[in-house]
Amino acid sequence: ARRMIAVGLGVATVAFAGRYAFHLWKPLEQAITETAKRISTSSLSSYYKGGFEQKMSRREASLILGVSPSAGKAKIRTAHRRIMILNHPDKG
Repeated sequence: ARRMIAVGLGVATVAFAGRYAFHLWKPLEQAITETAKRISTSSLSSYYKGGFEQKMSRREASLILGVSPSAGKAKIRTAHRRIMILNHPDKG
């Protein structure tokens, strides 16, 4: 009989703790959602998002590839290959 009472009290404790946590979660969820909205996704992205010029400049090309404008040919080729592999239609 003691074991049944102990199990019952344990289940009741877990239920009340879960109910309490559930009531705390709603305001916390709203705070998390508002904070996530404030953080702009563009600031987290490493890709260049901007208006393009009529003719691509060296600066614009380096922003798209993610290299410095004074980067060497080898670094430019590596960055170009990485972007082409990521965006290839046969990938995945």
